[in-house]
Amino acid sequence: MAAIFCRQCLPRAWLCRRAWQGCGRHYRAAICAELKKPLTIEDVAPRPVGPHEVRVDVHFCGVNFADILVCRGQYQEKPHLPFTPGLEFSGTVLETGTDVSTVKEGDRVIGMRNFNCMAEECITDQKNLWQIPEKVSLQEAAVLPISYGTAIFALEHRAHTQPGEVVLVTAAAGATGLAVIDVATNVLQAKVIAAAGSDEKCKLVLQRGAQSSVNYNQGSLKDAVRNLVGEGGVNVAIDMVGGDVFLEALRSLAWEGRIVVVGFAGGNIASVPANLLLLKNVSAMGLHYGQYKVTKFHVFSKSLSSLLQYCQQGRIQPYVGMVFKLEEVNDAFLHVIQGKSVGKVLLTLK
Repeated sequence: MAAIFCRQCLPRAWLCRRAWQGCGRHYRAAICAELKKPLTIEDVAPRPVGPHEVRVDVHFCGVNFADILVCRGQYQEKPHLPFTPGLEFSGTVLETGTDVSTVKEGDRVIGMRNFNCMAEECITDQKNLWQIPEKVSLQEAAVLPISYGTAIFALEHRAHTQPGEVVLVTAAAGATGLAVIDVATNVLQAKVIAAAGSDEKCKLVLQRGAQSSVNYNQGSLKDAVRNLVGEGGVNVAIDMVGGDVFLEALRSLAWEGRIVVVGFAGGNIASVPANLLLLKNVSAMGLHYGQYKVTKFHVFSKSLSSLLQYCQQGRIQPYVGMVFKLEEVNDAFLHVIQGKSVGKVLLTLK
């Protein structure tokens, strides 16, 4: 679906960056040349790595809703055109800068940066890379940075979820929803009620470890939760939908319950009725996961290292729903936009 973009349409300086190890080698990248238009695939000349930078041969790149929003001009960050989307990747180290000490050529790594990851190569600072343990595949590892990072921060760092507590998660069949189920059940020993938008998705969340499921397109989420847990309610709610679903999840909280706002996949942002917070002494809080990379990097880095170890130990099992080729990037975006995706959607660069 993606078309090759005319080289003359890009700024000469962007295309003529000096390539490392010779001028003839290029790599392919997905390019957003115009907002709200299909991405294109272009051959790009590499640039040299800086002293603290690492060049990675990208094997897999995650497709996140933020990538779609930034290509529409609707994300909080607005890169200069043209740019390459993509926030997370897995791959192998090709080259290191003179002052790099954390990784070496040939190491398998995951990485996060502010876009530029939907390409066959990616250059990033060494601090943005984490080594992949031996028993973890590159495909599994590519699911961890954003989906599982968000899940563990929402459950552990924000909601302080305790063993035996009941967790309600909305959009439960999505990449982050399944990660919440996995972490809550298998790391934190909590019990999960998973809410999703179809019977097929409800079936999947039960297969992935949820104790109960609710199809919130078939009636009141609050009433369904009450039927499952009684008047007491749930201890924690992780909401990624917003709007009426958020309000129903808020009303499903038990005394001193906590709800974490992760996103607004439904497109509507609800206002929080303050009286509901008062009546049950509940807490409503937000999670801007990527901001921890800037403000509390040591906490951010530790969480990713822990997730890699959990994966190595078999305690968590990342779920990949679909894998698209780089030239199918627009199809991958459409798959997510239309709500067809379950689990993580990845691009393969190999």
